[in-house]
Amino acid sequence: MDYRPLIARWRGGELDRWARKLEEQVAGGLSHERYGDLARWLQALQELPSLRADTVHLDRARVGASAVEPLSAATAEQLRTALGKLHPWRKGPFELFGVHIDTEWRSDWKWDRVRPAIDPLRDRRVLDVGCGSGYHCWRMLGDGAAEVIGIDPTPLFVVQFWALQKYLQRDNAWVLPLPMEQVPAKLHAFDTVFSMGVLYHRRSPLDHLQELKDCLRPGGQLVLETLVIDGELGDTLLPEGRYARMGNVWFLPSVATLQSWLRKLGFIDAQLVDVSVTTTGEQRATEWMRFHSLANFLDPEDAGKTIEGYPAPRRAIVTARAPGKWESAG
Repeated sequence: MDYRPLIARWRGGELDRWARKLEEQVAGGLSHERYGDLARWLQALQELPSLRADTVHLDRARVGASAVEPLSAATAEQLRTALGKLHPWRKGPFELFGVHIDTEWRSDWKWDRVRPAIDPLRDRRVLDVGCGSGYHCWRMLGDGAAEVIGIDPTPLFVVQFWALQKYLQRDNAWVLPLPMEQVPAKLHAFDTVFSMGVLYHRRSPLDHLQELKDCLRPGGQLVLETLVIDGELGDTLLPEGRYARMGNVWFLPSVATLQSWLRKLGFIDAQLVDVSVTTTGEQRATEWMRFHSLANFLDPEDAGKTIEGYPAPRRAIVTARAPGKWESAG
């Protein structure tokens, strides 16, 4: 997991300020002292077989790589076993040389909802906040993005990204092991910023939205996906205790409230793209994620409610822009 090429590329450019901090940030985000399981995950990374991909697939539901000749049974089992040691796999799906990583989330369904509403990504620099193992980063790259930077503070997801990178081998996609708070303030360096499944985990959603805005170039596009509730302007649910058995859920606004937050912070052209109820077909337990999933978090007598009695998960996609005229950095 070598970040030196990225640091070298950023030095002297508009991301030089971040490049000067990145080595220290990576060391902290991948600290063996903080994360006792990290050594085990890195060992699994080392156990992946050396394989050459004839084709890399970034523009299909199962992101991955394939070879003309099928793997031997022994090599396929080695690959599956090593990847299995990186359980749980949350976002995907992926397929590597015939091994299907059937992740908890059908993240391709979300991408299908998002993709029609985003500005063309060709030649753009993109930031994906809370990217997990980087599934959507690969899809963004498949749509022609010049550089995609994902950030996620969970080391397991970062190692999963590097397991995929071993075979996909793209030097313009990176997942950094750090939270949003460590992104330098007021970068104004990204053409498109995605925040999907993050806002409701923030104690201060407006601070998060401001941080996203400060990452965008003038005229750049924000793509925001978050939990919402039915309601009018001003309506917001602040769950007491847990929500769908998650303890770190804070604010679930109505769509009108969410759009008003964006306007309050100076975003322009806020557009509602989609609202959909999350189903147990989109989020479920699999052999690659064997813990409880959405079906266990809903009221068994009424799937329209969480186990705590709150409205079941409903997600909205909203786009907005930073003020100003967008111009390509290239």
